[in-house]
Amino acid sequence: MKTANFPSVRVEPELRAAAEDVLQDGESLSNFVEQAIRDNIARRLNQREFVARGLASRAEAKESGDYVEADDVLAALQVRLDEAKARARAKQKR
Repeated sequence: MKTANFPSVRVEPELRAAAEDVLQDGESLSNFVEQAIRDNIARRLNQREFVARGLASRAEAKESGDYVEADDVLAALQVRLDEAKARARAKQKR
């Protein structure tokens, strides 16, 4: 497969130095930049899918009239958070 190049990007010397400072052993600046691009693509695709699922859920709720009150959701989340904290405390005591 033929490869392609990204356009050259001009940055402040401090930004380049910061990137070089966090390189891992054997990692090149090109590897770092490529991975950063891949990570951002994945994050944006996940974000796009998340929004699409939310919009589909909203449309389904509008159509069915079946809604869940925000206070009920928050209360359920609080219960889950409290349970997780309790498990973490119990784990620390062992």
